[in-house]
Amino acid sequence: MLFAHLKRILKLDRLRLRGPNGARDEFHMAATAQNLRKMAKLIPMPAQPLPA
Repeated sequence: MLFAHLKRILKLDRLRLRGPNGARDEFHMAATAQNLRKMAKLIPMPAQPLPA
């Protein structure tokens, strides 16, 4: 599921950087973005005060 998510949602179907180092860096950046999205969903939203 995670690799499919990288390919479909983050559009990582084709690497844009050249060479093994560039491919590794691009994949790490995409994985970091995916992890940040998952972390953002885990953080609870602050409670908003009810209008008076």
